[in-house]
Amino acid sequence: MTDTFDHRQVRRAFSRAAHHYDDASALQREVASRLMEQLDYLDDPALNRAPPQLVVDVGCGPGHAAAAMQKRWPKAHVVGIDLAQPMLREARGHAGGWLPSFLPGVARRPDWLCADARALPLRDASVDILFSNLCLQWIEDLPAVFAGFRRVLKPDGLLLVSTFGPDTLHELRDAFAQADNAPHVSPFASIAQFGDALIAAGFKNPVLDRDEFVLGHDDLTSLMRELRTLGATNAMHDRRRSLTGRSRFARAAQAYEPWRRDGRLPATWEVIYAHAWGPQPGTPIRVGGVDEVRVPASGIPVRKRS
Repeated sequence: MTDTFDHRQVRRAFSRAAHHYDDASALQREVASRLMEQLDYLDDPALNRAPPQLVVDVGCGPGHAAAAMQKRWPKAHVVGIDLAQPMLREARGHAGGWLPSFLPGVARRPDWLCADARALPLRDASVDILFSNLCLQWIEDLPAVFAGFRRVLKPDGLLLVSTFGPDTLHELRDAFAQADNAPHVSPFASIAQFGDALIAAGFKNPVLDRDEFVLGHDDLTSLMRELRTLGATNAMHDRRRSLTGRSRFARAAQAYEPWRRDGRLPATWEVIYAHAWGPQPGTPIRVGGVDEVRVPASGIPVRKRS
């Protein structure tokens, strides 16, 4: 089966966007802030939870959330992971340069790792908190990526994620649908699909919520410019490989106009939030419609021959 997304194109787009990403990422920062508010729950004395030792930010972008979590837990080992190396260079700059954090008198800083969210290079059951803000919309196989998240998360570790839902950019999708037959806006999983994938991966007590943001733009050109600045370009395998011609773009712009309100073109962003807890070893995980139970070899008793 062919993947929905061309992940090499995703990497290229975010690599190109890295230096100017912050210029257009007000929404992404707001969503990250709302997602991080859920970390306050961990401070409840009634939970009697020890401070986290390993905190991982998957799809960390320019590193603001990872840096905030390092400040929140100064003794924790915080790791920011991103597919695009230029994003990690930006993150290093925001977090205070290149000096190693183990030097005397230097506050601990996050580490940065270039890796794919679909194949995390982390040990099993090693992560206390796995945070991922607006990264998963670029991954078509949610059950598989959640299975990987479950693998690295400790039992009772916290998974905290956000993604875009199917109402995102529906105005743009409809406008371009009237201009040509090529897809211009990515498909996004629904809140039900997102929850089902968490349950299939065996996560405990998933809780999901959603927000809707509507941002105004002067015209279609300014909206497309903002998407390019964010790296949120069309990365589907069946995207049109040639440039969108002037006539097609003009037809899309004309089709968008009936949406205009108070002099602005609206662009809707549906955001889905979820948190869940790592299950205990031996909890079934659904693979290909079948529940599988995986236990480490060290946990299998071996009877010694006398």
